[in-house]
Amino acid sequence: MTSVTWMKAANGRSWCPLATTDLSGLNTFGVYVIWHGGTAPRTVYVGQGKIAERIEAHRADERINGYETDGPLFFTWAELRAADADGAERYLAELLSPLVSDGRPEVALLAVNSPFAA
Repeated sequence: MTSVTWMKAANGRSWCPLATTDLSGLNTFGVYVIWHGGTAPRTVYVGQGKIAERIEAHRADERINGYETDGPLFFTWAELRAADADGAERYLAELLSPLVSDGRPEVALLAVNSPFAA
């Protein structure tokens, strides 16, 4: 398993709110997970790419924002080389079963630690 570091909000203790996290200066490529909190948290989306660009696009995606009624939306990301991102995205999608999907790369899985692992 490849160990990645999942990023948190600027305070280092809480997860990043999807709607309000400042994305300026975030020039990282990697994988990311969006989920809703609440009484029964669920993974909403798993993706990869330039994190700031992808999160900005998801802020306008009603398929994702529709889940905010179930609890606040959060995200986290882990920096990865582009060569590893397809496999890690596919692994995380299979592990976390997101509610929204745009399809997955047909590549070998790259096991990475879950952001929700203790």
